[in-house]
Amino acid sequence: MFTIDQIKEAHSKVKTGADFPSYVQNLIKLGVIHYSTHVEDGHTEYVGENNYRVQSNSSYPTLNIAEKSELEKFKDNLKNHQQGETDYFTFCRQSAALGVDKWIVDMIQMTCTYYDKIGDVMLVEEIPKP
Repeated sequence: MFTIDQIKEAHSKVKTGADFPSYVQNLIKLGVIHYSTHVEDGHTEYVGENNYRVQSNSSYPTLNIAEKSELEKFKDNLKNHQQGETDYFTFCRQSAALGVDKWIVDMIQMTCTYYDKIGDVMLVEEIPKP
């Protein structure tokens, strides 16, 4: 099964959101089925076959998640991030300010689903092939 060190190695190749599809393909090769990233502190839980799980540590200082989500502004920031205009931490800060609590990437469905603070789905995106 995969390790946090292997995931960190794959993640080290990600410079902007434009690199995300390749990152997902690398995680699939490692055996990751889905993962959840928590915007508050950046920790992520990765799940593989037979409910195998590993979790990363917090990756930045705690961010406050806005109570009210702002979907249209979030979509604009997401688009900018996917086009390589922002780095990961900037995207996370912006997401927190716009009410994004977490996202779940599903390698089977090839989707990334964003959730607000109360657990409602804000947006579901298909992950493009690199």
